Amino acid sequence: MADECFAHPRLAAIYDALEPDRGDLDAYVRLAEQIGARQVLDIGCGTGVFALLLADRGIEVVGVDPATAAIDVARGKPGSERVRWISGDATALPPLQVDLATMTANVAQAIVGPREWRTTLRRAYEALRPGGTLVFETRDPARRAWEEWNREASYGVTGIPGVGGVESWVQLLEVRGPLVTFRWTYVFAADGQVLTSDSTLRFRERREVETELAAQGFVVQDVRDAPDRPGREFVFLARRPGGDG
Repeated sequence: MADECFAHPRLAAIYDALEPDRGDLDAYVRLAEQIGARQVLDIGCGTGVFALLLADRGIEVVGVDPATAAIDVARGKPGSERVRWISGDATALPPLQVDLATMTANVAQAIVGPREWRTTLRRAYEALRPGGTLVFETRDPARRAWEEWNREASYGVTGIPGVGGVESWVQLLEVRGPLVTFRWTYVFAADGQVLTSDSTLRFRERREVETELAAQGFVVQDVRDAPDRPGREFVFLARRPGGDG
C-alpha cells in the first residue's frame, strides 16, 4: 500500500516541490551511463523524476509504482510519453529484459514485509536480462537515522506556485525492531487543510540483504557508500548471472 504522500492527489501534486534537491539520483544516472544501459526498470518510480532523467538521455524506461496519484503526476510531466508507466507493485510487471533495475531513495526500505521483499527481488531478477544489474540503497541501521526525525529538525514552510504556502514536519511514531514508523504533517495555508502521511521503513542489516539477494539468484558485485551520504547508507549492486556480465 502506498503512503499518503504519494497516494493522495493533493500531496502527490506537491511532492516534487517539497523535495526539490534530487542530487541523490546523480549516482544512479552515472551508473546507467557507465554500464551502457539501454532499457531500465525503475521500481517505485513515484512522480517519475528519475525515470524522466533517463528518458532525457534516450534510455527506454519502465516505471512502476503502487501509488496511482504519483503515476498521474508523472504522466502529466513534459516528455512523459517516452516512459512506460505501470500502476502497481512489482507483481504487475509484464515480461521484460532490461539492462538495469533500480530502487532509488526509500523504495527498498518501504517494502517492509519479508514476502513482499522476496517477491520484489525475484521479479527484478526476472525482468533483468542475463548479466543485468540491480541497484538500490538502504540506510545503515547502526546510524539510527530515525533519531533525527522530529519537528524541530524538519519543520519548514514552502511556497508553491498555484498552491501557496505549505507547512510540513515529521515526527517519529514508533520503533519496533527493524521497523520504524513516522508521520509527515502538511498544512495548506490557502484553506487550512491538514493532511498526514504515515510511513514505515524496514532497516535491514547488510548481511540480511546480501543473503536474500543470493537466495533470489543474484551475485552481489559491490556494496558502496551513497556519494551524497557517506557512511550512512548501503548501496547494493547485484548482477543476474549470465550474458556478458
